[in-house]
Amino acid sequence: MSAAVKEIEEIVREHPFFEGLLEPFGKLISGCAKNAHFQPGEYLFHEGDSADQFYLIRQGCVALEIKAPGRGAITFQTVREDEVVGVEWLIPPYRWSYDARAVEFTRAIAMDGACLRGKCEADHDLGYEVMKRFMPVLIQRLQAAQMQILDVYGE
Repeated sequence: MSAAVKEIEEIVREHPFFEGLLEPFGKLISGCAKNAHFQPGEYLFHEGDSADQFYLIRQGCVALEIKAPGRGAITFQTVREDEVVGVEWLIPPYRWSYDARAVEFTRAIAMDGACLRGKCEADHDLGYEVMKRFMPVLIQRLQAAQMQILDVYGE
């Protein structure tokens, strides 16, 4: 293995979403991680499907889309390198409430949500750390959706 090839644990720990994560937590979280890539136009997931993963974006751009009657898909936010896609894996019934589509070639770390939920349940300190990182993402997505609603239905 060349020096340029990084282990997945190092990649996860270096991603801004997990910046400052304690080493033992990094090891636990990385056990749920695998590399993923998506071609332009390929969907990471669809609304209504089982939300069993989330993605740490390493390169590329992903459009988060909602379907509007009579208008088709509306992008309410784009997510780029160093950001995260997916929060529904945290909350029952673990179903996606929007679509995520790669706008350009996208490299990501796919995190197994069931695996990480189990680890968070077993170690509540880890669970709290993960929740602290996801709450700002959840609030940001809610605010982006609210702004999109104003654009769609406002005058």
